[in-house]
Amino acid sequence: MGRRERMKRMIDDVWFLKRDLVSDDFDLALERLGQELPLNICEYESGREVWTWIVPDKWTCHEAYVETLDGKRIIDYQDHPLHCATYASSFEGVIGRDELFEHLLVHPHMSDAIPYSWLHYKTDWRLCCTQEQKAQLTEDSYRVVVRTEHTPGMMKVGEVVIPGETEQEIVICAHLCHPHMANDDLAGVVVAIEVMRHLSQQSNHYTYRLLLPPETIGSVAWLSEHEALIPNIVGGLFIEMIGNDSPHALQMSYLDDSEIDQCFWSVLKQHDPQAWQGAFRRVIGNDERQFNAPGVRIPMLSLSRVFHPDTGKWPTVEYHSSKDTPDALSLDRMEESVDVIVAMLKRFESNLYPVNLFRGEVFCSRYGLFIDFYKDPKNNLKLFDIMHCIDGTRTILEIANHCDVTFDDVEQVITNLKKHHLVDLARQPLLKLG
Repeated sequence: MGRRERMKRMIDDVWFLKRDLVSDDFDLALERLGQELPLNICEYESGREVWTWIVPDKWTCHEAYVETLDGKRIIDYQDHPLHCATYASSFEGVIGRDELFEHLLVHPHMSDAIPYSWLHYKTDWRLCCTQEQKAQLTEDSYRVVVRTEHTPGMMKVGEVVIPGETEQEIVICAHLCHPHMANDDLAGVVVAIEVMRHLSQQSNHYTYRLLLPPETIGSVAWLSEHEALIPNIVGGLFIEMIGNDSPHALQMSYLDDSEIDQCFWSVLKQHDPQAWQGAFRRVIGNDERQFNAPGVRIPMLSLSRVFHPDTGKWPTVEYHSSKDTPDALSLDRMEESVDVIVAMLKRFESNLYPVNLFRGEVFCSRYGLFIDFYKDPKNNLKLFDIMHCIDGTRTILEIANHCDVTFDDVEQVITNLKKHHLVDLARQPLLKLG
């Protein structure tokens, strides 16, 4: 089965599940995705303190509806799970229209869309409907039934680990919650799985870890229970809303000048000329916040396809609504994103420190490397600019930036010099002289 078909099957099998933070359907989603890669399941019981947070109860909605006093249903959870806000409390009674409207949410822009709403850490009830449905509510009073359960459960985080040559690791993350939504963030989950599948088929220097948590609380719980691993995590990438037909947006880490920031952006602008970048928390906010937070400070970037805030359409047209279905996804763009992420990781893996095994200027003619300045001044300058930077104190990318050339240009020079045992590569910089 090809990559495209695998991604489509995963989306079709999982998108309609009611993937609330702690729920039976979240567990079913992990079970299905475990057929793609061997998932380890990390479990956290309700009520457990994870740093300053508390793991929530399991939430189950048995029924939720609004009907006229003569029994005509206007809004019904059985028709669509977004009709009831996630983690809403139970309520039953006959109430006036004005009171009902205080607990009724509609989408501000799309008249035929049901908005996604949640009450994760509140005690209240809320229903959601289309503007068209709300317009039908013209009577003075309605019967409202919201029958839900909050019970002790086990929050789960899916995890895949691909060991590398070193225990230093890179974390790839995408959240699996949000009922009945495809782009937010099932598309990110599926792309992340395909990236991990690719990594599992090759040898890697770094260890790679995929995390599939419920948003925010899942990452907090995992980090709090794996504090010993934090010093070994050199960086990460959160993937979200990656399936729509827009250019990539790269949100930099809190440490926006880190090596992984520089490597990822250098690849993205090469592969997607329309891509744009923004500072930490200025593009979109999600689980990458927990990895960049005080006391953690892992440089985790975020890759998405959200609209730029200046367009007025941020983050996406279908965001947090019943319009976020598989029909809104572009499998072509998702495949492109897999390739881009693989290229980002490859660059970070290969961004080593070239170390000179020569002294003085290299006698290029002896090794067939000479470029005549009078015939090709541009490439002559490029060659010698690069060679003069090779002293074990700069990475390949740093040399490229210093010389205003591409990463590939520097790699090619290094490859040619290595053939003649004039250069070696190191993971750590040499001490600068002087």
